Amino acid sequence: MDEEQTSRLFELADLILAVGRHIEASKEAEAESGTPLEGAVMRYIDRHPGTTASAAAEATQLISSNFSRAVRRLEQAGFVRREVDAHDARRVRLYPTEKARENLRRLREVWSRLLEEAVADPDEIAAAISTLRHIETRLVARTRGGAR
Repeated sequence: MDEEQTSRLFELADLILAVGRHIEASKEAEAESGTPLEGAVMRYIDRHPGTTASAAAEATQLISSNFSRAVRRLEQAGFVRREVDAHDARRVRLYPTEKARENLRRLREVWSRLLEEAVADPDEIAAAISTLRHIETRLVARTRGGAR
């Protein structure tokens, strides 16, 4: 990789983090917030209700002790509920609670208002979503050993 490409990729990562900090700061007043690890776990459970702990831990790239601690905290806060798998009593399934859904609704409103002020062009929004999804998909595949 040449120096220009290295600089541009660094700038991309730096800007993603900077935007993320603004987004994270905007939720403080209107939605409950946990640690970044808890946020990653909650995001996965919201998008994959009924997931197993092992699948969610792998997807979030957390070691089991950190993952278990995050789930316990989310459960204590009322955001996650555990259910024994109906087909295999050794497995536990994780589901978002109504409180989690309400918190997600508030986040959706807060973050949408925040970004509406910064980017309103539907084509720009679609391009940014497409690019970031592509990046996330490739990074997940790479961490799972599927792509380099």
